[in-house]
Amino acid sequence: MSEILVPDLGESISEGTIYKWLVKEGDTVGQGDVLAELETDKVNLEISAEVEGVISSILRQAGENVAVGEAIGIIGAASGSKPQAAESKEPEAAPASGSAAAAPVAAPEAPAGGDSHTALASPGARKLARERGIDLGEVSARDPIGRIGQADVSGHGAAAPLAAAPVAPAPQGKPEPAKPAASKAAPEDGKNVERKRMSRRRLTIASRLVEAQQTAAMLTTFNEVDMTAILDIRKRRKDAFKEKHEVGLGFMSFFTKAVIGALKTYPLLNAEIDGEDLVVKKFYDIGIAVAAKEGLVVPVVRDADRLSFPEIERQIGELASKARANTLSLSELQGGTFTITNGGVFGSLLSTPILNTPQVGILGMHKIQLRPIALDEERTVNRPMMYIALSYDHRIVDGSEAVSFLVKVKELLEDPEALLLEG
Repeated sequence: MSEILVPDLGESISEGTIYKWLVKEGDTVGQGDVLAELETDKVNLEISAEVEGVISSILRQAGENVAVGEAIGIIGAASGSKPQAAESKEPEAAPASGSAAAAPVAAPEAPAGGDSHTALASPGARKLARERGIDLGEVSARDPIGRIGQADVSGHGAAAPLAAAPVAPAPQGKPEPAKPAASKAAPEDGKNVERKRMSRRRLTIASRLVEAQQTAAMLTTFNEVDMTAILDIRKRRKDAFKEKHEVGLGFMSFFTKAVIGALKTYPLLNAEIDGEDLVVKKFYDIGIAVAAKEGLVVPVVRDADRLSFPEIERQIGELASKARANTLSLSELQGGTFTITNGGVFGSLLSTPILNTPQVGILGMHKIQLRPIALDEERTVNRPMMYIALSYDHRIVDGSEAVSFLVKVKELLEDPEALLLEG
């Protein structure tokens, strides 16, 4: 018998949510087979079998939160023996005959003042039972070894248990178990609605965005860039560039280089606050915001100042593909000294990007649009213009510095020769 354990999820991540099981009880699995997908605050991770055998028990269901090191299932012997084999883990407490009913009430596991049902219930199940006023002794466990899960408590007393739907905590006082579940499915005020659980990543995004607005003195300054020179270079060079480097020449390499040149001139935009200290970073790890199915992610291009245009384009392309396929690693998302986000790909003409804390600056790109530009008092021409926005933390970046930074970005983009020299 082998427990299926939640693996180490990386620095600062202590728990996750079971996104889905890829196997069911009774399935035969081999060593290394993927059993389940775990959703964390940043990425989804696969949980693989460490031994071959049969899935004898699934202890935690999809949608439940689990901690690092927690057992979420059991792999039994490939012979198809019943999950009573789990009792062999504590032979001194289990009878030799291996009764399935005897093992769960092993006295050493019961907490002081508790009973066997409480001892065998998961933390989430105990919490939900307290909130609903349910006696765990009356809850039937679907787990063959008697462990009570959150889904068991959710389905207690209901005609049809809601397997994957989380149940909101009941109001203070004596809650009635059946009412919260009924109110979830019923229309509100006679109107048809759909209520969906937010994913862990969406909850984390929401929390971080609110935190950024509450902790930083965030302001946004705007400017516009004449994209004529960059569009001309791309038109003349894109075919030769792609043939030589096997990657397209996009806008992101120009903007990344321009941001790096401006950061070198105004280093406080490449800093962060640590308590009462100001940490100015002498390296340039540029985060590129990517819209993925599960929400916005910001993979990081490391040491971008040392990369050439094709290297930047290639790395951004690879990171974006991984983001959309949900295969980014934690290391590819951690860190970052400054962020670039491009709402223009969705048609945004102007926006105020929110800081990716603890960074103190983020550049927003927007849609390129032909606009009449006055060359002098008598001449007006149509030029491809883009509004750019810089959101910054006013606690350490003054308005004059933020405006000057954005002007520097504009100058470098409008003069690609200067971009090559300073970026």
